[in-house]
Amino acid sequence: MNLADLPRELTNNEPLVGDALLAAVRALAQGLLTEQVEAIDRKGLYPLATLRQFAAMGTMSAHLDSAAGTGDYGLAIRAMAEASRVCGATGFMMWCQAVCGLYMQQSGNPALMGEALQRHVSGVGLGGTALSNPMKSYAQIESLLLKAVPVDGGYLVNGTLPWVSNLALDHYCGAIAAVVDSAAPGSREVMFLLRCDAPGVELRECPSFSAMEGTGTYALRLKDHFIGADEIIADPAKPYIARIRAAFVMLQCGMAVGITQGAIDSMWAVEPQLGHVNQFLEDRPAALQAELDALTARVMTMAATPFDTTREFFIDVLDARAHGAELCLRAAQSALMHQGARGYLMSSSVQRRVRESHFVAIVTPAIKHLRMEIANLSTEEMPV
Repeated sequence: MNLADLPRELTNNEPLVGDALLAAVRALAQGLLTEQVEAIDRKGLYPLATLRQFAAMGTMSAHLDSAAGTGDYGLAIRAMAEASRVCGATGFMMWCQAVCGLYMQQSGNPALMGEALQRHVSGVGLGGTALSNPMKSYAQIESLLLKAVPVDGGYLVNGTLPWVSNLALDHYCGAIAAVVDSAAPGSREVMFLLRCDAPGVELRECPSFSAMEGTGTYALRLKDHFIGADEIIADPAKPYIARIRAAFVMLQCGMAVGITQGAIDSMWAVEPQLGHVNQFLEDRPAALQAELDALTARVMTMAATPFDTTREFFIDVLDARAHGAELCLRAAQSALMHQGARGYLMSSSVQRRVRESHFVAIVTPAIKHLRMEIANLSTEEMPV
């Protein structure tokens, strides 16, 4: 299925909103994406044209509708969930694109807004996020891998990131480097838009990934890569990250919601044949659906205020994200038990969702990272 197969009201040149957007995403996901999902999972197909169709609908920019960057985060999450219900890898790439747009819009840098942002919103430009290592660094899990040395007009950046997703030679991503400046002692980071085809940037193939082989994931090696004013997202980066971190994490809930819903769908699919014996299993579809609906409603409430920077709000976002990952694991595991031997075939969507649920649990921030952050934030002393 392509855009020409969709109803006329869903295929104009303007981004869609509300139920019209969700209907268009659902049609594309259940049509073309369903046809591609096995090739994405098993053969490493990067669904470039499909991602661009999703972008043209407004799927990955619904949260950017307002100039202030406070568009409909709930709609963006629900749209991501519709795609993830069919293909978790595609849902993950939609998150990469959505959060890269967030970086650009919230940068306040005219060179990254205007035409550049419009290209991104339309899907002409596609991008990812290289913030796994920085997020772990801020949590004191590991050290920053990119180093930036000040030079005339900007910085020279060196270092290697082991894997960054939704990339190709003409793509880009948001990245953070530690500033090494003997003239200005003290800890500081700079965030910038890294263009994969720029001088000093090399993409290297990664080992094969479980359930994520078609996500355009590469290792990035930077050798004296120059970034100037046109690439700067935030300098210093830390206050900027504090402002967007809740939105960054919250958008990931779309993956968990969608993969969980897909698992529940597969449980209901075998109920007529196997319900008489499946009734003795734990985590039955009706109970999982009720839990998922409650979690979704909770996320939708938080999505109304994505830039709330209070500690209490961020703890709530982290907790919802952790709940989503844990629910995703339980639902996928239960779906496998409900489907029985047919769910153990490598071609089974159930088998794929088991692997996709593992990814939701370990992608930054992983469940252990989330729990550590919640514990640390919960024990911090309140300011006097």
